[in-house]
Amino acid sequence: MKAAIYTRVSTDSQVEVEFNSCETQEIKIRSFISSQDNMQVFKVYSDQGYSGATLERPGMAEMLHDIEGGNIDIVIAYKIDRLTRSPKDFSQLIEIFEKHNVSFLSTTERFDTSTPSGRLLRNIMLTFAQFERELISERIRDKMFERSKKGLWNGGHPPFGYKKEDKKLVVVPHEAEIIRKIFESYVLTQSLNTIYKQLKEERLFNRAGLPMAKTAISCILDNVVYVGRVKHKNKTYQGIHEPIISKEMFDEVGRLRENRSRPKKIQSYNNSLFPGLVHCSECGSIMCATFTNKLKGDMRTRYFYYQCSIIDKRDRSFCSIRQVSASRLDKFVIDNLNKIRENKQYLDSLLYMLNHNNEGRGNGFEPALPHGPMRAERVQEILKTIVDALKLKGKTEKRLAQRGTSKRSFIRKRQ
Repeated sequence: MKAAIYTRVSTDSQVEVEFNSCETQEIKIRSFISSQDNMQVFKVYSDQGYSGATLERPGMAEMLHDIEGGNIDIVIAYKIDRLTRSPKDFSQLIEIFEKHNVSFLSTTERFDTSTPSGRLLRNIMLTFAQFERELISERIRDKMFERSKKGLWNGGHPPFGYKKEDKKLVVVPHEAEIIRKIFESYVLTQSLNTIYKQLKEERLFNRAGLPMAKTAISCILDNVVYVGRVKHKNKTYQGIHEPIISKEMFDEVGRLRENRSRPKKIQSYNNSLFPGLVHCSECGSIMCATFTNKLKGDMRTRYFYYQCSIIDKRDRSFCSIRQVSASRLDKFVIDNLNKIRENKQYLDSLLYMLNHNNEGRGNGFEPALPHGPMRAERVQEILKTIVDALKLKGKTEKRLAQRGTSKRSFIRKRQ
């Protein structure tokens, strides 16, 4: 009987704890297997630092792939909650195990899932495991609330202008000067674009050594941490850290921004089929749907494009591709999908390469194959679904259908 050993710890700190480590779990499971006459270890699957609240773990995905390939007879874990803490996820796993004639065993919680009493015990234990997870989450939320009331920073990356020392925020002098300049410039200009250009010209960059994005500048202007307060659950509390900006300056900026803000009209660029799915290979940013209006005589014509989002966040110098015609790109993608769908010989060759050669792949999207090698017939069905979606009358329907089957595309310059 081929046995799969599965081990897991939920946080990086647990990985270092000897008693809870994956290595300790593996040793105890191997000790149990050695006491059995008809068991041998097929493979060890380990997920260090992954939560039991989800099944999206590399070790789990690899084990399920081997189960569906018929390589495993029994899955052994130290405890049930090492496999999962969710009754729903555990039920799904048991269905997969039973479908492929795979048994499950917990070395510390002995029960037989083939009997009613065993299934009852399993469900009770999983319910308590889920209760424990929810209780831990509630305790963390309560602790964060209490820290906020005391004026303490609740963790995460410290905001620009501060660093973290002894769990407290401490002012970084040269970054604080940039923060003050941003607030003072906004009072004078009331323009994010002007502030961005000033910071770039004076080479006042962010921590990554890049010009500060306009969205980052906007967030700084709205962040109450710079007046010595902390925010938690949409409420602010007096902090114990040193403020960088005076309350009068912060309130004045808030008043100016409120006066300038206008209700935004939601635009739906239905003429573009892949908004948010196209990525620029040069700058790596998402290419968003946009348009321009051009006059020819008395006629106004609207042209749709995919534009690099980094241009809005910073400026046009950050990417030479900038934008591409939406109609040309959409037509190019659909025409090529049709050609690929109709060429079964090409699909067979392509799938053989993807299934047997994992090296040397170019940029693009290669789907994960958790259910084994994909067949050409299945790919043809998927491509047919995508192409048929274009026959829908409503442009919004077309776009939603495409979003349901497309993941990511990359645009690069022609060499």
